[in-house]
Amino acid sequence: MSWDWSAVVDFLPRFADGLLVTLQVLFLGSLIAFSLGLVWAAAFRAPSRLVRWPVNAVTEFIRTTPLLVQLFFLFFVLPEWGVQFSAFTTGTLAIGLHYSTYTAQVYRAGIDAVPAGQWEAATALSLPAHRTWLAVVLPQALRRTAPALGNYVIAMLKDTPLLAAISVLELLQQSRLESAATFQYTEPLTVVGVAFVLIAYPASLLVRALERRLAH
Repeated sequence: MSWDWSAVVDFLPRFADGLLVTLQVLFLGSLIAFSLGLVWAAAFRAPSRLVRWPVNAVTEFIRTTPLLVQLFFLFFVLPEWGVQFSAFTTGTLAIGLHYSTYTAQVYRAGIDAVPAGQWEAATALSLPAHRTWLAVVLPQALRRTAPALGNYVIAMLKDTPLLAAISVLELLQQSRLESAATFQYTEPLTVVGVAFVLIAYPASLLVRALERRLAH
């Protein structure tokens, strides 16, 4: 086995396309995970059990089933019920929905860590519920949760290759297509592996730096 730099050069156009798709999935999936996770977390504190119990059941089910199974369900089963999305949309929704159940627990911990006196002060000032959440609770909770949310973004990045299973043209799928066309597997797969390291490792350093900064 010998390393062929020409194979690397030939793979670069596909690599660029796959990198763009991977980053798009990561960005949009993160938006879904962060937004929906906050909705789940707020529902956990709903005064009615009719809200809390179904939300707990749904989030536990999603969190304890594999992402790959969820991808296959959304991509192959939903069309039988008349609901169909593109592979890219399905993959983005699946990864966002899956990780929203994890970010919900992060938000939940952050909200629970807000001192009870803050809630009581908001009540004493007769602040409406939305003002209590937006002006008092969330600013404190989000400060505590930022590092953990950053870690989940990195986890989402490392799970994007699963989207190749439903033909999303992210990095791994592009490397597979290149390898199938050229019968050279080492170079494309190695380039993709190195790319993930070069993205994930600096991101993890940034998360650690953020965690140290917020700790002071």
